[in-house]
Amino acid sequence: MDNNKEQASRAPVINVERIMEMIPHRYPFLMIDKIIELQLGESAVGVKNVSINEQHFIGHFPGKPVMPGVLIIEAMAQTSAVLVVETLGKEAEGKLVYFMSIDEARFRKPVVPGDILHIRVDKQQARRNVWKFACVATVDGMRVADATICAMIVT
Repeated sequence: MDNNKEQASRAPVINVERIMEMIPHRYPFLMIDKIIELQLGESAVGVKNVSINEQHFIGHFPGKPVMPGVLIIEAMAQTSAVLVVETLGKEAEGKLVYFMSIDEARFRKPVVPGDILHIRVDKQQARRNVWKFACVATVDGMRVADATICAMIVT
């Protein structure tokens, strides 16, 4: 069994109900379904099950649905936010985490309905309430996008 399929079938470390307690995002803008790996203060892997039922596929693109790159970046940010909140503890739950920068974003392959998107975020730096992450998104073990993001938690 390939590693991504094995990870996708594992029980979540953090399920979607807990994610919604941790960050304020809700449908249709909640971009992660579960966290399958988490190392406090260091890294996390989120999973997004890409479904044809998502609203953005109506217009992006008719007859050839492709997940918008900005939503892949948003999934990276939400995975990062869950890592930050879990690391900081209960007092950080529900706080807003704002983007400060997105650098070196690359989109390497289209993400389409039926794909299982794995989002790995690795902390590069954390100073007070500002965190920087190296992010990689994969489908079936193949890199589809990557970026470096910087975010600030509003306390």
